[in-house]
Amino acid sequence: KEVTGKVARISDFGAHLKLEGDVPAFIPLRNLADGHVESAEDVVQIGSIVTAIVTDVKKDHMSVDLSLKMDDFKKEPSAWDRPSSLPAVDLAFDLNAARNIESQKSKARQERIAAALSSVSGGDAQMTDANTARSRKVTRRACVHPAFRNAKNAEIEKELKDGGEGMVGEALIRPSSKVADSLAVHWLVRKNVIKVVEVTEEDKDNDASIGNTLKIKDEVYGSIDEMLARYIAPMNDRVEELIAHRKFLNKSQNDIDNQLRDMKRRTPNGVFYFLCWNEKYPGYASLRFICNSTPRYHHIGITPEGFAWYQKTYPNLDVLLNSFKNNPQGPANVKSSSMHSSSSASQSSMRTSQRPGESSSSRPSRWGAKSQGQPPIPTHQPPPPPPGNPGGWGAAQPVAGGVGGGANSPPLPPAGQYGRPAPPSLPPPPQHSYPPAPPGGYRQ
Repeated sequence: KEVTGKVARISDFGAHLKLEGDVPAFIPLRNLADGHVESAEDVVQIGSIVTAIVTDVKKDHMSVDLSLKMDDFKKEPSAWDRPSSLPAVDLAFDLNAARNIESQKSKARQERIAAALSSVSGGDAQMTDANTARSRKVTRRACVHPAFRNAKNAEIEKELKDGGEGMVGEALIRPSSKVADSLAVHWLVRKNVIKVVEVTEEDKDNDASIGNTLKIKDEVYGSIDEMLARYIAPMNDRVEELIAHRKFLNKSQNDIDNQLRDMKRRTPNGVFYFLCWNEKYPGYASLRFICNSTPRYHHIGITPEGFAWYQKTYPNLDVLLNSFKNNPQGPANVKSSSMHSSSSASQSSMRTSQRPGESSSSRPSRWGAKSQGQPPIPTHQPPPPPPGNPGGWGAAQPVAGGVGGGANSPPLPPAGQYGRPAPPSLPPPPQHSYPPAPPGGYRQ
């Protein structure tokens, strides 16, 4: 198998590399070239990106041996000795069919190599010297990576779509036709649906080489293999999670909207939602829901880190759906809705506050007319009772249910008229007999 790694150290016995996932690799001096090599520095340098063939896997040392010999690249996979650590080949294995497939892949690879070499040796490249000034033009690349194609957009899409279900999740790379120093990654999200991702190249040796640094937005990758492993592979895992989710329906958006309407008609108080593919934007899902009578939707992005909803990325779909249930309108409307609520509350407080000089009964209520069950409270005091007959201290004061005990005192209102029970009646004054006052009154 071909792998790509970066030269980390050079010793007297060969070159030490770091593969994807920091897997150590080693290229012996005898495998650096087809001819004799005195020093590894004659072939590779520290920091160089090389693509080599795996010749041996050392499980005990967690390392692999590589080779740069052209004879090893041309050797068919079936010609290699099977490692003793692997189980024996099944007796029903069709060896002839496997060899035919290997032959076809090898032929296609040789054609790509020939096309890459011809583009470098002639045409617009003009790269006779490695230090030639960069032209900054869109040119063909001298890259033999299995996923790279010096082809046009239509050719890449045709190759991916013709592969059928077997190509789903695969990605092919080509030079971008928009700007120089950029690549276009064509990712087959699902059958007949392709998402194109722009990749910026930095630290290029020449126009025909692949940049030593590849950037997708803010993420940096050191090689094509690293980009496929850290960007495409995680998004394929997200696609599998989406398809396996309990709320995912492999239907069109119109069919799901009609289903939501039927469910809402049967259960008016319910809120229903489903996930499906976004038909407008490749590589996106659609979260469709219904609260009132009209179905609505949100765009859900698929990223290597998780699922993106508005400006936030969630690690899985369940966390995203929980956030959606708390605020179906989306995180972007949380601030505006809270401001609207506070404004409404302040306006309501201003409406309910009583203005000076304005009685509460004169203002109409927003909830309808006020109840007329209670009469208004009188604002004037009852007239004082007329003076009684002078009778001295021993005169009895008849009580007629009044508070002051006078004969002409107004009667008490019935219980409950002012919203509270009537006070209890006072007991009659005590009946005492005192001697009449002497003439001239008492001496001071």
